[in-house]
Amino acid sequence: MKKVIIDPITRLEGHGKIEIFLNDEGGVENVYFQVPELRGFEKFCEGRPVEELPAITAKICGVCPGCHHMASGKAVDAVFGVDPPPTAKKLRELFYMAHFMHSHTAHFYALAAPDFVVGPDAPPEKRNILGVIEKVGKEIGTEVIKQRRIAQEIQALLGGHQTFVVMNIPGGVRKGLSEEERDDIAIKADGFVRFAQFTLQLFEDVVLKNKEYVDIILNGPYNLKLHSMGLVDSNNKVNFYDGKVRVVDTEGKELYKYSPPEYLDYVAEHVEPWSYLKFPFLKKIGWKGFVDGQNSGLYHATPLSRLNASDGMATPLAQKEYERMYATLGGKPVHATLAMHWARLVELLYSAERCRELATDPDITGKELRASLGPIPGEGVGIVEAQRGTLTHHYRTDEKGIVTKVNLIVGTTNNHAAISMSIKKAAEGLIKKGVEVNNGILNMIEMAFRAYDPCFSCATHCLPGEMPMIVEVREPDGELLQRFVRD
Repeated sequence: MKKVIIDPITRLEGHGKIEIFLNDEGGVENVYFQVPELRGFEKFCEGRPVEELPAITAKICGVCPGCHHMASGKAVDAVFGVDPPPTAKKLRELFYMAHFMHSHTAHFYALAAPDFVVGPDAPPEKRNILGVIEKVGKEIGTEVIKQRRIAQEIQALLGGHQTFVVMNIPGGVRKGLSEEERDDIAIKADGFVRFAQFTLQLFEDVVLKNKEYVDIILNGPYNLKLHSMGLVDSNNKVNFYDGKVRVVDTEGKELYKYSPPEYLDYVAEHVEPWSYLKFPFLKKIGWKGFVDGQNSGLYHATPLSRLNASDGMATPLAQKEYERMYATLGGKPVHATLAMHWARLVELLYSAERCRELATDPDITGKELRASLGPIPGEGVGIVEAQRGTLTHHYRTDEKGIVTKVNLIVGTTNNHAAISMSIKKAAEGLIKKGVEVNNGILNMIEMAFRAYDPCFSCATHCLPGEMPMIVEVREPDGELLQRFVRD
């Protein structure tokens, strides 16, 4: 049996590889998507004072630290039985909108756009951000860098650091916002809105007006029919910071709607020996293996699934794009994996609009930044929408507030089964008898996982077997002398 290996996979956060096994006829026998890394945050958070966890868990990853900081902050609030005042909540959400802006911008232009702007069959050395700038022009490239920088500046102002945030404390936030700072953010938010609209127009010009690309999205090997999960507000509109988790089935009908403390009644995790990521599934349906369809227990938790699970966007411009997307793609729900890129840009516009709304909200410069804490710490769950999907932090403490147990279910973990299945479907659709497996084909297989914007460094919390180790001893000229392997 012939084996094709993609190692390392590219344009993602973290490390992983794909092993494709071909049968004697040249077709795909099986595909394994492997993530051989472990962070172990759930264990070494134990024994810490719970109020330290928002700063500690923000260091899981340099790409989505704000997501962990927000989920952790909400979990700590719940541990102490406290509800932050309105100003504190709005400051957290304002920070979070800037965080979404910078992350969604980075993914579209640096990680996803090379496949569309440069082309999936382009030489590997061209499929990168430099190749994109070469195609769209230096002015656009400069604007992308500028808008990400501005978003980072807002995060630093509110969060205390551009990356490893120290904003949240039990019951609130460390610092407030002056009128001058608020006015400055409002001006920058206007720029965000214009940039998001420009990016959506670029997507239309490059992708939607290209019949070949649209055909790949709708009719290519990138279709996976799973249930959809996302956080919604009281009107079932998309919300990144607060609300209830809503799950709709493959036909768009509501299955469940639950609050953060109830998540263990609805979500469980399966383990396979060949990956350090777990495989979450809907507990009430059960684990039925790597199968899609209405009877599967698997779900998506992605920008597209958030839109599928909602009744719309809470801001006017994003709502128009939401309606246009579904009208173009044939109505709700959409199961085309590559449509995640479009959904992500709808969210980009929503983040920009919501940033502008919050920056002009009178409460945002309020002085009440922290609520009084309850006397007895206990157990708490915090849920937000990370850029990559629903993010859950669950903490248990002793009577002194020392952490005894941590459980994290991150966006990429939610999508692990879906990513594995999407890769297999892409491989089966692209590799046939008589087809030469070239770089273009392999990149189109990678496009299946890239749509999820995975962050594997956040997601690896399982150690199913022994830690593998390979030691090679080589001469100065590179000649291999000895090789030691521990399985």
